Amino acid sequence: MAIRNIREERDPILRKKCRKVDNIDNRITTLLDDMAETMKHAEGIGLAAPQVGVLRAVIIVDVGQGPVELINPELMEAKGKEVKAEGCLSIPDRIGEVERPTWVRVKGLNREGQEVEITGEGMLARALCHEIDHLDGILFIDKLYSESR
Repeated sequence: MAIRNIREERDPILRKKCRKVDNIDNRITTLLDDMAETMKHAEGIGLAAPQVGVLRAVIIVDVGQGPVELINPELMEAKGKEVKAEGCLSIPDRIGEVERPTWVRVKGLNREGQEVEITGEGMLARALCHEIDHLDGILFIDKLYSESR
């Protein structure tokens, strides 16, 4: 495993749409391992592949219940709304209020290529939505209600 450089706000890769993963090979599993190590080192709760310079639909989230790895994640259902503070490893020193669903159902593939479905509420729902947005080139600052630094 390796700690990768986290791309920051002005990097154009963060605004690009990711490609789906067609084949889960050693490169993808190494990417997942490196993303987990990078996220932990940066003391984050989520990371998307473009944040480490890879335009592939891969995310990892850990809100304290263990890591959730998803390849080609899709938001299938969302319920409720709440506005809460959010930050991002790619936009250090900025925090802002963002509206997100309170509950989500997301499907994707695990590292073995099996389809999995994750339901989450609260912080997990927020983190999943935040990371899935990254795969479409959307940053949390695009959705701000208010900001504090």
